[in-house]
Amino acid sequence: MTSKRKIKDTVLSGLIYLCTGFSVALLMFIIIYVLYKGVRYVNWSFLTTVTSALKGTIGIAGNIVNTLMIVIITMLIVIPIGVGSAIYLNEYAKPGPLVNLIEFATETLSGIPSIIFGLFGMMFFVESLHLGYSILAGSLTLSLMVLPLVTRNTQEALRSVPDSYRQGAIGLAAGKWQMIRTILLPSAMPGIITGVILAIGRIVGESAALLCTAGSGKALPKNFIKLLGKIKQSGGTLTTQLYLSATSEGDFNTAFGIAVVLLVLVFAINLLTKALSAKYDVTRKK
Repeated sequence: MTSKRKIKDTVLSGLIYLCTGFSVALLMFIIIYVLYKGVRYVNWSFLTTVTSALKGTIGIAGNIVNTLMIVIITMLIVIPIGVGSAIYLNEYAKPGPLVNLIEFATETLSGIPSIIFGLFGMMFFVESLHLGYSILAGSLTLSLMVLPLVTRNTQEALRSVPDSYRQGAIGLAAGKWQMIRTILLPSAMPGIITGVILAIGRIVGESAALLCTAGSGKALPKNFIKLLGKIKQSGGTLTTQLYLSATSEGDFNTAFGIAVVLLVLVFAINLLTKALSAKYDVTRKK
């Protein structure tokens, strides 16, 4: 039996390493292929200008600005609502049918395809509220998409805090909100930050919902006043421009150039997640 177990362990270990190697090799192949195809087209002009037939330039500066604006507006909406909802569900609400219904709704929302959010956003925000194809309509639609992600991650982060922390704070005569503000939130901060940055990653990589709500405008505002006014104008992000370049325009050079920029953003987001989680991890510091 011992020899058979050793053989099984060896075979299973080999399969695990094989699967791991395949995953790493697949990731490296995609990265190398995209870099090989697109890195030659990424330069300072590509990043700081907009595409213009008159000037003979090809650039994605407008798309970068649109992406940043959508990320900022969406997170300004989602973070207070998502974190606040998680605090209420985990610390104030009594377990029962209502809490179960809310948690079921958030889980269901997180599994709905993005194109359905896009269809809803187009009919409600664009048509019914008369926002038109705009960055604001796209941000509101994405807020509905990533809200469950932030809420659920914050809930899990709060649940991971030991009950002894709560009991100790209350034993020292701390109020409910004081305990949440000074004990629970700092302890749960790594999980909350992870959820927020994962939400940002989903926003950066979204295209279907934004094509239905934010449009594909790529003009670059000339000053701060026009930048604020752009919220109510059409604005295509990096992913929507990549899709349009590869399909409607047939410009694969630009598409692969944008893909390189998106890869860099994804790596930056992952590194930022690790750095911030380690910085705010109270248990490691202890």
